[in-house]
Amino acid sequence: MSRSLRVAVQMDPLEYVNIDGDSTFAMMLEAQARGYELWVYPVTTLSLVEGQDKGGRVQARARRVEVRRERGNHATFGEEQVLDLGQTDVILMRQDPPFDMGYITATHILEHVHGVGEGRSLVVNDPVAVRNAPEKLLVTHFPHLMPPTLVTWDTREILAFREKYQDIIVKPLYGNGGSGIFRIKPDDENLGALLEMHFARSREPLMIQRYEPAVRQGDKRIILVDGEAIGAINRVPATGEARSNMHVGGRAMSVELTPRDREICESIGPYLRDHGLIFTGIDVIGNWLTEINVTSPTGLQELDRFDGINSAGLIWDAIERRVLA
Repeated sequence: MSRSLRVAVQMDPLEYVNIDGDSTFAMMLEAQARGYELWVYPVTTLSLVEGQDKGGRVQARARRVEVRRERGNHATFGEEQVLDLGQTDVILMRQDPPFDMGYITATHILEHVHGVGEGRSLVVNDPVAVRNAPEKLLVTHFPHLMPPTLVTWDTREILAFREKYQDIIVKPLYGNGGSGIFRIKPDDENLGALLEMHFARSREPLMIQRYEPAVRQGDKRIILVDGEAIGAINRVPATGEARSNMHVGGRAMSVELTPRDREICESIGPYLRDHGLIFTGIDVIGNWLTEINVTSPTGLQELDRFDGINSAGLIWDAIERRVLA
């Protein structure tokens, strides 16, 4: 790098992250090691300001921060101040989903400042691409890579899908961390009640997929940087659990990329790169792609421990190339 970067991180409270597992924390440690100036702010302080003569259009109440890998003392904050995000070089959009109207509104606001040059900041990932690529829907643009899948409000279609495939997974479209995911076995009598409960509380459709028994051997999380796979971890479900997410007890294990994994990555890589989706994580069960995670992917620290790499460094290398291009 010919100069230090000024980086603003939009995230959930840094005070409460797991420093041994949080990918945003790993990225901040690497940024600090490179001499970058780090700021942090919650999305609830983000503002779009119009009709004034001076000052930036996109602002947030942010704090300078220093981070360290020290439990109970992992961050030191400066005083809160209004930060013109157009005067930063990079904004990391790293708050967790759900991908609701609040999340979507944040992408609209950051779109006003996204870019490279005076008064602009490179938002990672591109807010327009994130908004246009809900994680469980982006994958449907690659149907040849997916297991049988249905997205619908129509309970009759869901029942017909269940009759055809018997063993199914029911997912909310905009959740995260495995929340709200159910496996409905062929003899399970609760599907009707589950659908009634969901549609009584939500106007959103559901995603239904064929259950893949290969998940018992693990749900592979593959990390891609600018469309290139850098490695993978295998997340094995806990006993008695259909979900493999680490938030719900999934166990991370070392794993190698298979030829099929590489085929999947090569198929989706150009799209991710061309749309500014620099840091993504995809989920692969057996031979099938089930999700493309673009909002706040995880898995960096686990990957580094297994493979001995610096995954955050590879992400920052890709960001630097874009900033300096």
